[in-house]
Amino acid sequence: MANRDELVIIRGARSGDAAAQLALGKLYLFGGASLPQNMPTALHWLCRAATQGVAEAWQLIGANIPFEVAQPARAQALEWFVRAAQDGIPAAVRVLAQLRRVDPAPAAAGQSRQAALPAAAQRALPNPEVPASAPEAWRALEAEQDADQQELLRLRALAAQGGDRDAQLALGLHLARMNSEGDRVESSSGTVNFKRALRWLAQAGEQGLADAWFAMSRIYIRPEFSQRSASEAQACLERAADMGHSGAQLECGIHAWRARRGAEDNDVRAVFWLQKAAAQGSAEALQALERIAPAPPPTSWADPLLPLLTREILSSQPLLAARIELAALFRLTRAEALLLDVKSADQGHCLVVDIRASYGRSKRRLVLVRTAAERQKLDRIVRLFEQVDTDVEGNYRQRLYRLKSWLGADMMAAA
Repeated sequence: MANRDELVIIRGARSGDAAAQLALGKLYLFGGASLPQNMPTALHWLCRAATQGVAEAWQLIGANIPFEVAQPARAQALEWFVRAAQDGIPAAVRVLAQLRRVDPAPAAAGQSRQAALPAAAQRALPNPEVPASAPEAWRALEAEQDADQQELLRLRALAAQGGDRDAQLALGLHLARMNSEGDRVESSSGTVNFKRALRWLAQAGEQGLADAWFAMSRIYIRPEFSQRSASEAQACLERAADMGHSGAQLECGIHAWRARRGAEDNDVRAVFWLQKAAAQGSAEALQALERIAPAPPPTSWADPLLPLLTREILSSQPLLAARIELAALFRLTRAEALLLDVKSADQGHCLVVDIRASYGRSKRRLVLVRTAAERQKLDRIVRLFEQVDTDVEGNYRQRLYRLKSWLGADMMAAA
């Protein structure tokens, strides 16, 4: 049974927090105070953290996860062994070497063992026809201000063929005549080739470059692209957002907010992505969050009641005391505090305050969980409500009567 601190980490990991996913992966990898060591579960959470761009996650995968554990989940883990191998982790290199010797699926007649490997592993293995010095030569030439463009293109192509992800991204952007933000770049050499660009960008993206997925999303919405697809663009955008791309997170948040009429919980998704973008310094995301979930007022009706909650009330009316604390913490109205279904309202990164079924004059709104302290207090309150049947609280009139009875007229006047 996980202890209180571990439960906080588990809840954060399930809500999509990369730091919590990394922490939970470490707990299962090395064993926690209450959680046993479990390599497959550690791999699962470390892969989720790595997908959001956490370098320590794929380095831990490459250094600690044995081949026997990774093999059943190779589709999920292979990319991160590749990244760890590229970071120079010997254990990850050994796992990739084993992939050369083991067929993950039966090969067709005449097919080599290397050809039977998954595509990501094939791209990670060195191309014997490409000089090992190509990536270094390309980077050195690109740093020069007056570099020969033809020679730069040649070395970039060689480095990309050799599996260098930065070269693959640069080559894809060059072929699409765009920069990493998706803006058109005028060039006098050659013509746009979106299909070739997508092929190189996909290879860079599979090796963990969020910029590559974001660039692919820009290509798929280009009106001049013959295979234009809004659904493919959205899928690439969400992949980039999952890997921590601030611009993609902002776009995902704005898109989800605009589509909230199609699905009511899209506002929750919008706030999730906008919080991610805002945490990376996006002023536009901060402004959008202020419109969707404005900052709470400085004071609450419940503030004067907090010091008045005696030990008797805390022990005999724990749910009532928790609702008063919740109202003070998130500036809920009295009706919201008394009627809120706390368990279903908690979405990890925000509270969905919706009491319309019991209180027709109310409106559905979101309240952000802004700090770690708020998250910790909310976790404690949620655990309290998980242990009891809230039907014992009765309807709104009964709950309000209980509040007035236990707090007394003087306390209610203070509220």
